[in-house]
Amino acid sequence: MFEVSVAQAGTVNVVTTDNGGLSVDHWADRATDTIISVGDKNHPEIVQQAKAYKDNIRHVIKTYMEEAIRSSRTDTIVELERNGYEDVAAILRKM
Repeated sequence: MFEVSVAQAGTVNVVTTDNGGLSVDHWADRATDTIISVGDKNHPEIVQQAKAYKDNIRHVIKTYMEEAIRSSRTDTIVELERNGYEDVAAILRKM
């Protein structure tokens, strides 16, 4: 005799883009939704406070993600210039 067990993975969301990557807003929303879940069955004032807190956290996440992207881009530009790729660094600097 053998035993069969089934596991569920939950909901899968698929997001696609055309000619580019996903925006910082998308990733900030995903991170915030993963960190904070607000139930609608709570008292309305608690829901309102929780949503305001969630919006603040989203803003903080987005701000630091943008800073990290700028820092990484700066590192890449410096490395390109060190290796003689000033033309490629100039293109990246304009982005």
